[in-house]
Amino acid sequence: MAQIINTGKELIRISSKQQNKIEYSTNDGRTWVLRYSGSSSTGDFQDLTDNGKEILATTSKGLYYSTNGGRTWGKRS
Repeated sequence: MAQIINTGKELIRISSKQQNKIEYSTNDGRTWVLRYSGSSSTGDFQDLTDNGKEILATTSKGLYYSTNGGRTWGKRS
């Protein structure tokens, strides 16, 4: 897993300043835009992986998934 993933049309990364936030770039990483502002339920993001239909994230609160490019996250049980 990684701190940054390439989904084909954009790069998605764990924020370098606040690990509870997710950012994206559509210009090869030249600029980054906030996509997910964090939540106490997800905790801090540690690793990301793209498995095609969803993004998986290891966080300080467990394993989470997103089916919409990191906009929202659900806990994987």
